[in-house]
Amino acid sequence: MVYDLILKNVKAFTVSGPFEGDIAIKDGKIAKIGGDIQEQANKVIDLTGKYVVPGLIDGHTHMEFPFMKEVTADDFYYGTRAAVAGGVTTIVDFITPAKGQDLLSAYEQWRSNADPKVISDYGLHMIIRESNTKILEQIPEIINKGVVSFKLFMAYKNEFMLSDGELYKLIKRINDFGGVIGIHAENGEIINELIQQFVSEGKIEPIYHYYSRPDIMEIEATNRIASIASMLGKDVKMYIVHTSTGEAVDIMSSYRKQGFKFYNETVPHYLTLNTDFLKRPDGYRYVMSPPLRSDEQRTKLWMRLASGDIFTVGSDHCVYSDAQKKRYREEVPPFHEIPNGVPGTETILPILFYYGVKKGIIGMERFIEVTSYNPARLFGLYPRKGTIMPGSDADFAVIDPNRKVRISADVLHSNINYTIYEGMEVEGWNIMTIRRGEIVYEEGQVIGKKGSGKYIPGKTPVLV
Repeated sequence: MVYDLILKNVKAFTVSGPFEGDIAIKDGKIAKIGGDIQEQANKVIDLTGKYVVPGLIDGHTHMEFPFMKEVTADDFYYGTRAAVAGGVTTIVDFITPAKGQDLLSAYEQWRSNADPKVISDYGLHMIIRESNTKILEQIPEIINKGVVSFKLFMAYKNEFMLSDGELYKLIKRINDFGGVIGIHAENGEIINELIQQFVSEGKIEPIYHYYSRPDIMEIEATNRIASIASMLGKDVKMYIVHTSTGEAVDIMSSYRKQGFKFYNETVPHYLTLNTDFLKRPDGYRYVMSPPLRSDEQRTKLWMRLASGDIFTVGSDHCVYSDAQKKRYREEVPPFHEIPNGVPGTETILPILFYYGVKKGIIGMERFIEVTSYNPARLFGLYPRKGTIMPGSDADFAVIDPNRKVRISADVLHSNINYTIYEGMEVEGWNIMTIRRGEIVYEEGQVIGKKGSGKYIPGKTPVLV
């Protein structure tokens, strides 16, 4: 056999530990793993001194996301361009139906938006913003199309927020057909009251975004939704998206110890940034929900990531330009008018590798678990994605563990002129991304073609 590609002298990492040797690729799949593969190949790459990890799966992106009267600056081309540059070979994006739109037509709309543009492979979640007979009827049809995970909101009143009764009904329906429930856990009713209070008092600077969404708003909502979902039994598969507090992790962990399939996702900005960034002149760039927290909460999240209590790390990549963030004004608008969201898909790898692995907080096995293996299992993509073994897609990120980079907008690939990590120095950088056996990024250049990515339908999640 002549292979398409052989990676030589690989130091690869999986959840089971590292191995050294060669990896042969044929027809986009891992065909053989061995100590010294001697067969011929159309292309051979020597990766001596580099780390090879499964292509990252970013389970939380918002490309072409319509929210707060704006649409995110990264469409599926720019967003997946940034993704593959960061070693992310698969994103899972959120279908966002318009008010009154049914799920099936929203699915078709997202597919038609994404298919001609994506460079990475992609899967889809479904946001449900209202509960009615048609929506409930379409849930099994959507799952059959490979959209196995659904996002429900407890915040953003009059936009996405669902009542407790609606949440219960939807969780039950989704669970009946084997789906996964993702929850945005914040107490939207009280947040709405706090926003009105601060605005009436003239307290409108970006830091009041944090004050209007204090830690307890996430903790209370997490406890409430875990209680509601637990009534439906231990088969319910549910996770809290973009968790920003250690206490919210502890709540889900306590249920998991009782046999529930309850999990948490966090994102790199909660691990590295704090509320001080909201006090800066460019604090509007750092407005996202939940908001940035204290250094104490950052430490709690790192501890829970290291212990295995946090299941996945995504980016919550939701990009707005400066003009969009400032509502096309010279002055910064009131905090409640600033579009919520920050970039992040391209920086999951360097942030987690440097501040986690290099600093000795987590090992490479844990890094792999939260960035590829666990997302693949949670969203029904395993074993096609999320691992390095024969038969799986040949998706890899190649890390130079000693490459030092000062992060700036100039070295990143999103369709904006800033990064929330501006000036941050890291050691360890993605230098090559291979998606289904094809090099799509190498040494600063995205070479994957627009539209070359594929939709990967999710199957039954593999969880224990």
